[in-house]
Amino acid sequence: MEDTVGDVSTDELAFDPDRDRGVLTPSDREFLLGRKTDYTDHSKKQKRNRIRRRVRNAILDFTILFDHLDDRDRETVFDPDDAERDAYTRGITDMLAFLHLGTMGYSTPFKDMLARGVSKGEQELAGSDYRMVNVEFNVDPVGRIDVDEVVEKLDAGRFDEITNEELRAFVRLLAESEDFSSAPIRQEMKGQMDLFAERAAEAAARRDQRVEELTD
Repeated sequence: MEDTVGDVSTDELAFDPDRDRGVLTPSDREFLLGRKTDYTDHSKKQKRNRIRRRVRNAILDFTILFDHLDDRDRETVFDPDDAERDAYTRGITDMLAFLHLGTMGYSTPFKDMLARGVSKGEQELAGSDYRMVNVEFNVDPVGRIDVDEVVEKLDAGRFDEITNEELRAFVRLLAESEDFSSAPIRQEMKGQMDLFAERAAEAAARRDQRVEELTD
């Protein structure tokens, strides 16, 4: 990464007052974070107007960035130092969340723009507009699950029957349980991971061998 931001921990990186200007100026950040409060009602309105204009122009700038920024420059942007990687991952996640919220009620649904964007990226990689992909994006809320049923599947080893909805809800419930303690579970799972990885590698090798036998 060419531009570093001093010796700031991952959790503090986005909120570092000395960080270089991005879409927001350092003054914008201080304003939005409530660190600077000596604004009149009129100056607050002007500040928010300027921030909105910069965000809109930043969105338009991505057309230029996609079409004209060198591959090496793009790759460097998305190759942060290991110590800063979590902060950038959170930034990308929050950027997508911001777009998802901001485009609700927009003339083109977010999922359509997301599909178009992924398709454009794939075509750029392939160097051809004949590269066509199917991009699926659905927002399915997680509702009530039958805890007893999930536990029965776990006890019986019927892991393939557990749905993503059940899995997410069950893990959330487990983490929020007063009896849950992550420390012993972490150690136990780390101890089991080597065996799990070994069995997964053996399964992959058997699968490849079987495919080779079927295609001979």
